[in-house]
Amino acid sequence: MITVTNSCMFLHTQNTTYAFGIMPTGHLEHFYYGKRISGNDTTGLTEQTAFLCGNGIAYSKEHSQICLENQALEVSGYGVGDIREPFIEMEYADGSVTNDFIFISSKIVSGKTALKTLPYATGTKENCEQLILTLKEKEHEIYLEITYSVYEKFDVIVKSATIINKSNNNAILTRLMSNQLDFCDGDFIFHTFNGSWASEMHHTSTPLTGARLVNSTTAGTSSNRANPFVMLATSETTENCGECYGLNLVYSGNHYTSVEQNYYGKVRLVSGINPTNFKWLLTPKASFEAPEAVLTYSSNGFNGISKNMHTFIRQFIVRGTWQYKERPVLLNSWEACYFNINEKKLIELAKTGSKIGIELLVMDDGWFGTRNDDTSSLGDWEANTKKLPGGIKRLSQKITKLGLKFGIWVEPEMVNENSNCYTKHKDWAVLNKNRTQSLGRNQMLLDLCNPEVQRYIIEEMTKVFSSGSISYVKWDMNRIISDSYSPYLGEKHQGEFFHRYYIGLYHVLDTLMTKFPDILFEGCSAGGNRFDLGMLCYFPQIWCSDDTDAHERVQIQLGYSYGYPQSVVTSHISSCPNHQTLRSTELETRFNVASYGLLGYELNITEIPTHDLEALKEQIKTYKTWRKTLQFGQLYRGKITTKINNSTVSWTIVNQDKNKAVGFTYRALTKPNNFFLCYKANGLDTNKKYHFYNIEFKRNLKEFGSLVNIASPVHIKKGSLLESIAGKIVKLDGEKEDAYLFGDRLMNSGFKLKQAFGGTGFNSKTRIYKDFASRLYFMEAEE
Repeated sequence: MITVTNSCMFLHTQNTTYAFGIMPTGHLEHFYYGKRISGNDTTGLTEQTAFLCGNGIAYSKEHSQICLENQALEVSGYGVGDIREPFIEMEYADGSVTNDFIFISSKIVSGKTALKTLPYATGTKENCEQLILTLKEKEHEIYLEITYSVYEKFDVIVKSATIINKSNNNAILTRLMSNQLDFCDGDFIFHTFNGSWASEMHHTSTPLTGARLVNSTTAGTSSNRANPFVMLATSETTENCGECYGLNLVYSGNHYTSVEQNYYGKVRLVSGINPTNFKWLLTPKASFEAPEAVLTYSSNGFNGISKNMHTFIRQFIVRGTWQYKERPVLLNSWEACYFNINEKKLIELAKTGSKIGIELLVMDDGWFGTRNDDTSSLGDWEANTKKLPGGIKRLSQKITKLGLKFGIWVEPEMVNENSNCYTKHKDWAVLNKNRTQSLGRNQMLLDLCNPEVQRYIIEEMTKVFSSGSISYVKWDMNRIISDSYSPYLGEKHQGEFFHRYYIGLYHVLDTLMTKFPDILFEGCSAGGNRFDLGMLCYFPQIWCSDDTDAHERVQIQLGYSYGYPQSVVTSHISSCPNHQTLRSTELETRFNVASYGLLGYELNITEIPTHDLEALKEQIKTYKTWRKTLQFGQLYRGKITTKINNSTVSWTIVNQDKNKAVGFTYRALTKPNNFFLCYKANGLDTNKKYHFYNIEFKRNLKEFGSLVNIASPVHIKKGSLLESIAGKIVKLDGEKEDAYLFGDRLMNSGFKLKQAFGGTGFNSKTRIYKDFASRLYFMEAEE
């Protein structure tokens, strides 16, 4: 609900209030953002000043007591006394760089306005209301529109900004943020999610003590180095209690978020397009729109933020046929075959997959041109008939006859020097002919600033997607953007390259998604190098990391869970030793971890032992039974510790009506004589009684090594034929949990699990919880 009274603006959601007003100077003073408050007047909200602070700059003679450096503001620019991080930077025709935007007008609009060139959150008159403010630069005919889209029932506010040049002169825009959030004071910790290839989204927390803290990227993508989702929380905030702000951008390119606290205690956070290497020529009558920023607040800790963000992303970011449609269990060919694929191998994978419940076979890289490694053929999107004699059409027909759907991998934004595309169109590559090109994965980018390149990609991908029975597309981008240069833009507009690249890409994606609405598109960028809300407006799911190691995936998926729902995170089971870490983990753990995302397999299932294949079949059966809950339920993180139990993690997913839930526990390293583990659920109905249980399973005798000789009537030598035979014949009962208890007990006192093996004995009431061990627990409410 939006209320405008005199000089006050109040944006109320179900549980939050965002308030600001017009100062006597015409600037917008930020009053408050937090737990919902009553009233729509300024009593107690405005900062009262009678004299100028020492060494401060007075805004004007008429307002000599006001120093903008010591003021909480909605919009700021360098100059007129404010020397903090600005919201906007612009150079005018006379060379001046002072920016002073004053309030002109406001209006309230029902529904949600779409951006013209960028992806955006959706909304209707039933669930969204907008406040649109117009500000004017005091000395120039430059106007700034700030839009607040209020999703009242979802505790989310989306902000956006558009700059309009109504003057007769050019202006140079060097910064336009999407969000500015000022606080009069605050004991905050800045939470960011950083990493690298195969190690994305590691949660980092840094106290705000005075220095400027920055989370940003110049990689040309939202990047695995610094995801655009951040949180600002008080030092007392935990998973379930405490004040926290969650912020993200609907954008896929270079982004920038900074937070600083000045001497006066004022805290300022700004976020938007990274101003590094950004320079936009704003000609007369032209405008420029910044990406949307998503804000949410919760007094219920990090889980409160996650619940708000997850719900919002599912309903207003993800869209189209697959928005709420259950996703298929897939088998990807990459780690099974790498580039060495052919029709015969793919058919064999599909045949075996059909027997264990796989629903979709994905043909990854290596199917086109002369693509036998990563040095050639990107840009040449025709099937290699030596590998696929009947092309995509025949292969897809054979796959679908086996009862599976067929998917394909593409990397349309890239080109190899060794390709027909590059030979014919050298000027299409992101390349400065006066410099030596630095390559990533032996490839260059196509210049999506160029409309001709956009048309080429649309045409080529239309051919590919129409060439057979294709139900799924994995859209990859395997390098960052370095040494940016667009031959199309020319020398005077290179500062516009990064942003124009994404305007071009978004146009391509919008066109193709419209043409092929029923295809399930999955985004990828060397794993999680472009995992953001901008991509999720087109791709309903994203491959979050090339690392399929279960231990590393626990940390990666844990990081994503703070800002993104598991329904957009794909997670695969691969072989061991793992191809990225050479670590070996139990098949049970690999499944348990992958279940907390969109389940897939990425290993050569035609070569694994029969008992493992049967285990995969049972896994897939279990996953399908609980698929709707696992994919679209609300995820809650439990207690996370890295001390006593060495990286212990738990989480719970609860379906919408709170009748079903799945719990997960994990421990990285076991400890001797350490028996105890208590699982605590979250998000259940306190008054419902639940059947709490695990799936019964058998332990292999070989897991105990030479320890079996304590109980065996004959000596069994490790690695011997006798051990192998005994391992096949003798199966030991695993522990069984089976109880009925109310939701409040599961959440508060928790459920104390069977004693873990600690080196002092074993029976069917002992939980084997080795290194990298995990469990799934299922909860069903009584009718």
